[in-house]
Amino acid sequence: MDLSNLRPAEGSVHSDNFRRGRGHGSGNGKTAGKGHKGQKARSGAPRPGFEGGQMPLYRRLPKRGFTNRNTQDIVAVKVGFLERLEEGAVVTAETLLAAGIIRHARDGVKIIDGGELTKKLTVKVSTSEGAKAKIEAVGGTCEVE
Repeated sequence: MDLSNLRPAEGSVHSDNFRRGRGHGSGNGKTAGKGHKGQKARSGAPRPGFEGGQMPLYRRLPKRGFTNRNTQDIVAVKVGFLERLEEGAVVTAETLLAAGIIRHARDGVKIIDGGELTKKLTVKVSTSEGAKAKIEAVGGTCEVE
């Protein structure tokens, strides 16, 4: 073992959270990663996106549309996908995730009409009218949480 064989521990990650400008021995002293001279080396450097007085890109591009801050990401699942579950299963967002039918359930899940269902299930997520009719036609129940 000598200095040329040293390396970081297995799985460790280099942190970018180190103190800059604390002398040559620190490995990031003197100019502290800012290079030599120029506007970006000085205190009071321009904010991100500033283009030296030229109209910045984010102001040159047209603004279109509207983004609703209160929108919800509800995952729609067709009734036919519930065939993957076993007979008599309780359908919740967690069981759908576990079965691999959905990838996420951020703001909720809704069962919609589409496909055929032959298994009797207890559904505890919101359903459309058409999906509810198909679930109840095979003897299942819909209980919205």
